[in-house]
Parts: sequence; C-alpha cells; structure tokens
Amino acid sequence: MKRFLCMALSVLIMCGTAVLFASCEKNYDGEINVFNWGEYISVGDDGGRNVIQEFEDEFNIKVNYMEYETNEELYNLLKSSNSNYDVVIPSDYMIEKLIDEKLIQKLDYSKIPNSKKIMKRFQNMSFDPKNEYTVPYTWNVTGLVYNKTMVKTAPKGWSALWDKDLKGKMLMFSNSRDAYAIAMQLCGITPDTFTKADVDKATEKLKEQKPLLKKYVMDQTFNEMERDQSAMAPYYAGDIYTMTTNNDSLVGVLPEEGSNLFVDAMCIPKSAQNVDGALKFINFMTRPEISAANMDSVTYASPVEGAKELMDEEVASSELVYPPESYLDKCYTFKNVDDEVYTYMQEKFIEIMS
Repeated sequence: MKRFLCMALSVLIMCGTAVLFASCEKNYDGEINVFNWGEYISVGDDGGRNVIQEFEDEFNIKVNYMEYETNEELYNLLKSSNSNYDVVIPSDYMIEKLIDEKLIQKLDYSKIPNSKKIMKRFQNMSFDPKNEYTVPYTWNVTGLVYNKTMVKTAPKGWSALWDKDLKGKMLMFSNSRDAYAIAMQLCGITPDTFTKADVDKATEKLKEQKPLLKKYVMDQTFNEMERDQSAMAPYYAGDIYTMTTNNDSLVGVLPEEGSNLFVDAMCIPKSAQNVDGALKFINFMTRPEISAANMDSVTYASPVEGAKELMDEEVASSELVYPPESYLDKCYTFKNVDDEVYTYMQEKFIEIMS
C-alpha cells in the first residue's frame, strides 16, 4: 500500500496535476495478453530481473499478465468463445489436448530463432512430435520432501508415503493426475497414459493410503513442511528445493522408481489477437539470459542451451532442480488420455478424498 501511494504521488508531482496524469502514461505500439501459472516468471523480486518490464521496454509492447492455477482452468477458459489470450503456457498432456481440439495454432519458427537453442531432449516430445505448436519454457520432475527430525528412516521411493509409522503426518497431492501417477507406479503401471482398469488398481492403492494421511494439498505443502507441521509429502522437485532452503530440517529425494518428467511450453491460442507480438514474447523468453532469470526465480530447470550456466550456481547445481540424465531416463511424461477415462479418474479420486 505504501509503495503504491509513493509511486502515485511521484507521478502526480512529475506531471504537475491530476489532469495531466493520463498524458504521463506510456504509449505502446501494441499489447499482448499472457496467461501463465502463478509465480512462474521473474518480476524483479529479491533483486532478480523484471523480464516483463524488459520486454516492454525493448519492444514497446504492453504485457497484460494473468495467472491460472491448473491446466484444467486454462482449458476451460480457452474453450470460452470470448477468450483473448496471445500466449499460454500449459503442461505436456494439456498441450496434446489443445492440439487435438484445435485450440492452439502452429508457430512460425522463422520468427522464433531462439527456438533452435532448445535442448535435444526437449525437442520432438510426445505432445508435439513435429515441433509445430510449442516452445518449451520449463521442465522438472516430481519428488519427495521429508523432515529429518520427524522421519527415522530416510525414504528411497514412493512406498514411503504408505508408511504406517507416519500415520497422520503425511500429505498427498490433491491433484488427481499426480496422485494417481504415484499409485500407478507402485502398482507396476507406467502412468504416461492409462485405462479404466489401471485407474481401478490405483484407486485401491490410494484407498489403502488415505487413513495414513493428514490431508490432500497442493500449494499448502509449503506451509505444512516449512513450518514443521508435517513429516513427508510429494511435490515438484524444484519447489522442494525452495522448501529445503527455507527449513534446514527438510530433505528432498528423487524417488528411486523414477517420476513424472513434466514440461510446460509456450503456445499461441487460435483466438490470439496479436500473433506477431506473441512470437516476439516467446523468442524473448527463450533467450538464455532471460530463461536463466526466470529459472532462478521459480527454481525449475531451463530447456534452453546455455541458460543453466547463467543461473545462480547453488540453484543450478541442485539435483532437485536439474536431476541427472541417468535419473531422467527412468522418468515418464504425461500424455493426454481419453476424456471418458480422465473423467472416470477424477470421479474416483473425489470418492477417495470425500
């Protein structure tokens, strides 16, 4: 509040009167609407770079930046007839769905020369096998975080989340896809895609776990673990790294079975109003120095060649942020599944949690 008032007073003083306030606003050559995950970009906090401001200054294009919490929220908004987003950053399986339903458009890569800097591992991925619709933005894996003052034996894999000695002290994903993926792995099912029969097997495994849990959560994991309120939880490894830096009692683990290797990528919706501005934004975000700034902020890994070397050394050297190649070889990436099967999984998970 104080910061806003000081800025407002400064503008009024510079302009002389409130009547002239509007004339002090910058005139842009255009604008783009960017829709991204919450807290998923560097905006200058803690001494970092404000990459949105840098883009606006360089290209004289105003960025209207908005946030969403889930892939499904993004999907529902893109299905709306009055959606007006120029750049969106969904996850792998949702990208495949958006392509199938013709909700995003093919990209003109001649206007995204930095796309050539994308690492080979993140090219021709299953959700965009011909590299026609996307430019990867971040990647990371799921992992485990535990409190070494509350857990006697360090966990090695996902089965630790079924430890009866930790009854009432463990958390679980409230995200059905992530929760079922863990259960499926323990049932010997590769969770990239699945059937109703696979859902049934995993449902029984999750039912076994429920009496042992404290609760199902997502972002609440930060408070629960950092404040020593819970003993163990699954979460995204880059976020686990952040938790460990905020509480010395916390330890991050990459489960020995492997885990979900997720990729979020930049796309342009079919309904975009400023495609040229969107292409400029995507190319800008794929500059190594800009990607490095973003990854330092969100503590996920960059798919851009040369970005890791520009990141904060402590962040870039963590295996939670950049798991070794040998570990990635054990991981899987989510694929889109049939709507009927996905809905069935959602319904079963609601039954478990209720």
